[in-house]
Amino acid sequence: MQAKIGRSRNEHLFDIILYIVMILVCVVTLYPFLNVLAISLNDSTDTVRGGIHIWPRKFTLANYDTILRYPTLMIGFRNSVIRTVLGSAIGVLSAAMVAYVLSRTDFQARRLFSTMFALTMYFSGGMIPGYMLIRNLHLIGSFWVYIIPGILSVWNMFIIRSFINGLPYALQESAKIDGANDFKIFYRIVLPLCMPVLATVALFVAVGHWNAWFDAYLYNSTKEQNTTLQYELMKILQSTTQSSDAAHNPNAAQALTKVSPESIKMAITIVCTVPILVVYPFLQKYFVKGMTLGAVKS
Repeated sequence: MQAKIGRSRNEHLFDIILYIVMILVCVVTLYPFLNVLAISLNDSTDTVRGGIHIWPRKFTLANYDTILRYPTLMIGFRNSVIRTVLGSAIGVLSAAMVAYVLSRTDFQARRLFSTMFALTMYFSGGMIPGYMLIRNLHLIGSFWVYIIPGILSVWNMFIIRSFINGLPYALQESAKIDGANDFKIFYRIVLPLCMPVLATVALFVAVGHWNAWFDAYLYNSTKEQNTTLQYELMKILQSTTQSSDAAHNPNAAQALTKVSPESIKMAITIVCTVPILVVYPFLQKYFVKGMTLGAVKS
């Protein structure tokens, strides 16, 4: 009886320690985001004083109002959404198709092509040859410059291929016996079983497309209709910083800016982060799929 009481007390103590550790982990994880949110909602002149943690001292929406006042922001938001959705779908599908081909044991040249793909991860032509290639393809000033150059990620392809190699090959053999061709095997069997890895890769690709701005700067800086959200937010931050620097110059004719670069930076961070946070819960369920997805008796 005493042993049972002793074990119960030890388990109770262990639960308390575990709860404390998990609370600390949650605090450490959430604090940076809450701090950024608080600064973005705080009065910019008060932000300069510092000392803001998880709650704004002087609540205001002026920082977001400053961002949303830019006329090209909604154009950039629309293009970023289209780019993210279209680029992620095409990128994941193309990587999955190549991964399926290279995973087939009856494809004799799979080692050669795998080596050729792997070499592209270590060697590249560089920025200038890449720009010349984009120019010769007549993609400069076009929306498709965001999609076509990155249509296939070798790293994502290898990740998907490793997952396909872990699936029972007996499923594909059974489908062949039933008369299914390669396309039916890929779309009806392989793709549904690969949903966990496809969701993971899709999230990585989507975040990459959503956060990209440098390609818009290189290829579409003069085309407002093809701008992206991140590029527009970068220009807003840059103009705010320059206005703040000019306002501190006694010879400047401009008045002191109403918003600080720190407040704008935090507001921009929230604007960039929230869409990804909204999408993530819909993909999370695929991350916890069990190993029984492709279970089969051999």
